[in-house]
Amino acid sequence: MEFKKILYASDLSSNCLERFNKALEFAAKLGAKVVILHVLEQLSGSSVTAMQLFPQGEEFTKNYEAEGMKFANKKISESVQTFCDRNADKYPDCKNIVCGVEVVVGYPAEEILKQIDELNCDAVIMGTHSKGAITQTFLGSTVERVLRRVRKPAFVFPEG
Repeated sequence: MEFKKILYASDLSSNCLERFNKALEFAAKLGAKVVILHVLEQLSGSSVTAMQLFPQGEEFTKNYEAEGMKFANKKISESVQTFCDRNADKYPDCKNIVCGVEVVVGYPAEEILKQIDELNCDAVIMGTHSKGAITQTFLGSTVERVLRRVRKPAFVFPEG
């Protein structure tokens, strides 16, 4: 099977740069392009109501999406730049590996599945958060939900 475009779903956690590096290296070896996706989790109705009880709560909920998207785009851009700077000799055409960045608001598993189809991706790459021997047996809930329903090849990179 040929992979032309791969969706990399990033949670922007503290170790996302390491998994991001693995995802870009994997795509480069396959000769594929990568679309990076971050899903800004939608605030629940009860969260919005609770936040509005605090002095700046209403302002926070109004700015949540805009500020979250701005932060995610900045962090992804910095990660791409860092990867390309570190791997310039190995991947001279590095910045062309990433063919898009999508930051959307919603429920992570649902949005990942939706974006795979909407962006015409041939596969998806995700990372897990492994915290020990027992938890290594189980995947994170988002990864697990995606794997149960995805109809394209999925590659899961563990932490570390």
